[in-house]
Amino acid sequence: MKIFSSELIREIDKATCESQGITSLELMERAASAVCCELVSKFHPTQRFVIFAGPGNNGGDALAVARLLFEQGYKKIEVFLFNVMGKLSHDCNEERKLLSDIEGINFIEVTKDFTPPELSEKDVVIDGLFGSGLKGPLQKGFLTLVNYINDSEAYIVAIDVPTGLSGEWNDNVSRRDMVHADLTLTFQFPRLSFFFEENQDVIGEWKLLDIELDETKIKGIPVDFMLVEQRTVRPLIKQRANFTGKRDYGSALIFAGSIGMTGAAVLAAKGALRSGVGLVTVHSARISLPIIQTCVPEALFEPDRNENFISDMTVHHNHQAIAVGPGLGVNDRTVDALENLFKSYKSPIIVDADALNCIAKRPHLLSLLPANSIITPHIGEFDRIFGDHTGNEDRLRKAIEMAKYYNIIIVLKGHFTATIRPTGRVYFNSTGNPGMATAGAGDVLTGVISAFMAQGLRPEQAATVGVFVHGLAGDLAAEKWGEYGVLASEIADYCALAIKNLTSRK
Repeated sequence: MKIFSSELIREIDKATCESQGITSLELMERAASAVCCELVSKFHPTQRFVIFAGPGNNGGDALAVARLLFEQGYKKIEVFLFNVMGKLSHDCNEERKLLSDIEGINFIEVTKDFTPPELSEKDVVIDGLFGSGLKGPLQKGFLTLVNYINDSEAYIVAIDVPTGLSGEWNDNVSRRDMVHADLTLTFQFPRLSFFFEENQDVIGEWKLLDIELDETKIKGIPVDFMLVEQRTVRPLIKQRANFTGKRDYGSALIFAGSIGMTGAAVLAAKGALRSGVGLVTVHSARISLPIIQTCVPEALFEPDRNENFISDMTVHHNHQAIAVGPGLGVNDRTVDALENLFKSYKSPIIVDADALNCIAKRPHLLSLLPANSIITPHIGEFDRIFGDHTGNEDRLRKAIEMAKYYNIIIVLKGHFTATIRPTGRVYFNSTGNPGMATAGAGDVLTGVISAFMAQGLRPEQAATVGVFVHGLAGDLAAEKWGEYGVLASEIADYCALAIKNLTSRK
């Protein structure tokens, strides 16, 4: 699913009106009807609604919602239209006329002084003040109103985006100066700002409402941000042919494990095997031999010459994927071996966990990475390599810059894990849950990505598909065990079922 800027969405709205032969007011009615249906599904007709509408089209949406709710039998409706400048948008003014003709709605048009209504935790507030059409920071009077709404303890529903929040970037904007919604109802597409942790308390839960925007226009506009869905991933996972053998599904070599951290190597190997790779070889410290061969008998074991840690990362055989990092440790000799790997191996490498910590110790290693290599940092690892950041928005911008500069793929792990390509395109993941915040989950992901690369996907495809499958496996594990009980080993095991669901012929 494409993620459009607010400006592009306005273009799509206009194209929809032209192609479908409707007016912008009729499109507004369609959007308001979708919001109304959602509210009717959630609240009893005795619910009190207090609706705050601004002078633009977001306010017009809110006025139309008020009228439609009243027509559905909701009688406790109070509407405040803020027209302090004496200028409404055309469609907002038309909705104002329609609403003012209805008896039974407490409708107040605010042009000067304003006495706010009493609000309690039992009320529902509809935020239709500004949406994504706001230009610049809120003015003093509206800031006071926003603070009043936030302090009310009412249930807050924002139309489009919460007032004060931009649909895209929110540099140097205090979240205190925004409506903090419990539910945001937006139209057709998510906004970029929905994917940043710092905005979560502002947006609350968000839901997309389909208003049948013009598909031809949607398909014709290129974007830099995407939300990965099943329909994106499914075509990339091929059905297996009957006359095939293990070597048709590739070989992955994983440099992982050291004394006390062999479990990470086990998890990476299991993730790869459960994701369909034909062969897995684990190169690890000699001490890891009995653990690997006992826990993952399907994997080959290649012992390092060192007993307790990896000191040599020479690639001796032909492998379609190389991964390095889980449980590696940061011994100086291990870092030396990693540097030699980067210098000698010219195909893309998957780099995770302690391999990233090794890079943090020797930053020049980044410039040695083969083109289109994949690094998979969580935010702590990312900041150790690229410096501290003020939030996820700042971090994503840096990741886009670094992916371009080093010609690598960055998988920035977290809720809505972002896969950033060297082109600057960003793919947000739609699977996964908080139960995956557990030790070893990232090691499994390393194995999953290596499996898909070994099976022939390009690195950028392997990263995107691997993240989606890994998240779906976590969702399946959480369905069984709950979010508190998910183990990384179960995520690995459920990768097979996740792929089965994706490839099922239905």
